[in-house]
Amino acid sequence: MPNYTLKINGKSVSFKADADTPLLWVLRDELNMVGTKFGCGIAQCGACTVHIDGTAMRSCQLQVSMLENEEITTIEGLSAEGDHPLQEAWKEVDVPQCGYCQAGQIMTAASFLKENPNPSKEDIREAMQGNICRCAAYNRIEKAVALAADKMS
Repeated sequence: MPNYTLKINGKSVSFKADADTPLLWVLRDELNMVGTKFGCGIAQCGACTVHIDGTAMRSCQLQVSMLENEEITTIEGLSAEGDHPLQEAWKEVDVPQCGYCQAGQIMTAASFLKENPNPSKEDIREAMQGNICRCAAYNRIEKAVALAADKMS
């Protein structure tokens, strides 16, 4: 097995894995970073969303061999104290029900708000439509993203 060194949450991390191993499984199984969740395995649900150079991407479909020069951020690295405006808004609006999709939702929203710091309701809906919430907390997710955008501006 090849040895890889990736920059994850600002730190260089080394591990051994097959070249085609998805980043999701390295994060969870090798590095014990379990905030990123497995949902569907086919990049359709968004539970495994991380940032690659600031862009929200699905880690279940990213092979570790393709990421050696990239800056990877997981939910654990979004904020050292868990106080990113989105995380605070999530608590204030009381978004989570089961909570399973929340890390992916927050990571998608964080990338979106970097690109569009003053979104309309329609912008938020469009940006978040690729993340599935099996509890259907979509209205609260939308409210929390709007609240975070207000706090960040």
